[in-house]
Amino acid sequence: MADRPASSGSSADGRSASSPANPEARHFGRHEVAPIIIAHRGASAFRPEHTLLAYTVAISMGADYIEPDLVSTKDHVLVARHENELSATTDIAGHPEFADRRTSKVINGIRHTGWFTEDFTLEELRTLRARERFSKERRENTAYDGMERIPTLDEVVQLARKHGVGVYAETKFPTYFASIGLPLEEPLLETFARYGWDDERDPAFIQSFEAGNLRRLRSLTRLRLIQFVGATGAPYDLASAGDPLTYDDMVTPAGLREVAKYADGIGLVTKRIGPAGLSGRSVSPATLVGNAQREGLLVHATTVRRFARLRADLGSGASGGRAAEGVKRWLQRLYRLNVDGVIADDPGLARAIRDQLRGGG
Repeated sequence: MADRPASSGSSADGRSASSPANPEARHFGRHEVAPIIIAHRGASAFRPEHTLLAYTVAISMGADYIEPDLVSTKDHVLVARHENELSATTDIAGHPEFADRRTSKVINGIRHTGWFTEDFTLEELRTLRARERFSKERRENTAYDGMERIPTLDEVVQLARKHGVGVYAETKFPTYFASIGLPLEEPLLETFARYGWDDERDPAFIQSFEAGNLRRLRSLTRLRLIQFVGATGAPYDLASAGDPLTYDDMVTPAGLREVAKYADGIGLVTKRIGPAGLSGRSVSPATLVGNAQREGLLVHATTVRRFARLRADLGSGASGGRAAEGVKRWLQRLYRLNVDGVIADDPGLARAIRDQLRGGG
């Protein structure tokens, strides 16, 4: 493995690129600096999400990491999909040979009807083609419908290694997949290990909105683990087991200390630290970020979308150029909170604003 360069950069406010939560210079890929740019499902603002095309475009735009959400096939191969139900992101409804596999399932307490990855072998999934999930909001992306197939985790890692970037993997519905005999953790770690990624110095993160699988992973790997913290509610695995711990509890000083026992960082949804945020939140965004970093936790903000879900300061009717300027202002606020990473649909814009601030612009 090639030697990694030492850090010499600093942020716009003079903070070293090696923050209290980040005592070592974190240069893992082609150009990683703090804060890192994580391409949300690839460059999903420009290409259908979770395709090699979306990941490739994200890399060309300057992402430090590409983010695959991972689910399992029937033969226990991990593939990149935001959810295991396939009808919204593939052309499976147009495959009469699979019509009899349409079914209903309860996943994380919610009933879904459609076709599910765990009912298909990888060979069968290879016959499907990906399509844009949000065809109304991202009409331009529909021009790429049918061009790409569902990628495996192995293919995503190969692409990342080829271009010198990292992989920021999310385990989707880990409790559900474990319950049907297809746990996600082992094949995920086996794939990373096959390419020599097995400790905190390697360009890989594993993230989850659940807590139990991260605790289990902590006993199995030295790779960096990220506990995602939702805007409301609680980790599904804890809630379903009767554990009263909520996401609100996780962001208290005591909660952050507990998370730091098994995770290397937290992923905070932007409602918790964005311009408007949650009503009645007990601590300011700056305090929350600072508290987490004092516990040795990295802080990643998720998700900055290109034109959607802007905060109240933009107004509900914001669109076009006004919305784009709003996203820039949003990114500037997040970076000035000294977050350690940003997950964005438009990694090019996220990098441009980061680099502008680092350069004093």
